[in-house]
Amino acid sequence: MRTTEICVIGAGPAGLCAAIAARRAGAQVTCVDSGDRPGGQLVKQTHKFFGSRGQFAGKRGMDIARILAAQIENDPMVDLMLESTVIGIYDDGAMGIEHEDSLTFIKPACMVCATGASERMLAFPGNDLPGVYGAGAVQTLMNVYGVRPGKSVLMVGAGNIGLIVSYQLLQAGVEVAAVVEAMPEVGGYDVHARKIRRAGVPILTSHTVKAVHGARTVEAACVWALGSDFQPIPGTERAFQVDTVCLAVGLAPLADLLWQAGCKMAYIPELGGHVAIRDEDYRTSRPDIYVAGDLAGIEEASSAMIEGTIAGIAAARSLGHSTRDSEEMLATARAQLDALRAGPKGEKVRKGIDRLMRLGREVGVVA
Repeated sequence: MRTTEICVIGAGPAGLCAAIAARRAGAQVTCVDSGDRPGGQLVKQTHKFFGSRGQFAGKRGMDIARILAAQIENDPMVDLMLESTVIGIYDDGAMGIEHEDSLTFIKPACMVCATGASERMLAFPGNDLPGVYGAGAVQTLMNVYGVRPGKSVLMVGAGNIGLIVSYQLLQAGVEVAAVVEAMPEVGGYDVHARKIRRAGVPILTSHTVKAVHGARTVEAACVWALGSDFQPIPGTERAFQVDTVCLAVGLAPLADLLWQAGCKMAYIPELGGHVAIRDEDYRTSRPDIYVAGDLAGIEEASSAMIEGTIAGIAAARSLGHSTRDSEEMLATARAQLDALRAGPKGEKVRKGIDRLMRLGREVGVVA
């Protein structure tokens, strides 16, 4: 069985930053990812980030992925295992990794789980017709493989993902017939919503999909209004002649490995579902397991990168690795997270984290 000091599971924004931070602190790192290149969702993101320079403001997600990957790809102290899937974390701390039909076992001293999230789907008549996609699949088709998903799209969901993917569809020459959102307000940033509206795309809040129609593939979609009780209002139906319906209705943390590893979990709706109870260092109830990114709670890629940095530094420190500026870097990262979560848009996440910390104190995970 192979050994390593820190195994990072997932080479998306959180995992890459965790690997970089742990390595800078002096730890030996193994980073495992099922994809064929590092970067996770960043490799699909053609839009420019905003915020602070520390989170690569002004750079496109796909470029950020290259910048982060370059910091570990040629480092002899980092073993980057691509097209490899962690299939289990066992009681003795070992993990099984599948690669090209063979199984490898690695026993790390500790690990940072940054497995990301899965897309949520909606139940409605016709949701199994070819032409109904999740937003992640649409991004993969367009931004990774250069394939347009259709000629005319109905976008479902006006959070940041729905708004950004709508704009990317427009840039690719695809008509966006409308964006529908069940909530009474747009959930994404105003800057993204304004770009969509300036392009002439209506955003219908308090609306949802009634049904999608087509003989063999999507040919039309029907939406209807929702009342204040979120019940459909008969007689408000509107039909759109589209060949694609894109669902951007939220994400759920991919927590299967944490359940299997026996981490204490909690259902926190504000963070996207079941998440591990963890402390401010992102250490779970299993002292050898840290979490970061969407797995720790659904937020933006900028937050994921900062969380990865915190978890990487903390994991390395738990093994006796640190530098003179480790504590300063931790303090800076925590201040950056607070800034990202400030304001009305961050209220939901702040509320979820407050609940998580209270639970953590009750079960002894948080001091």
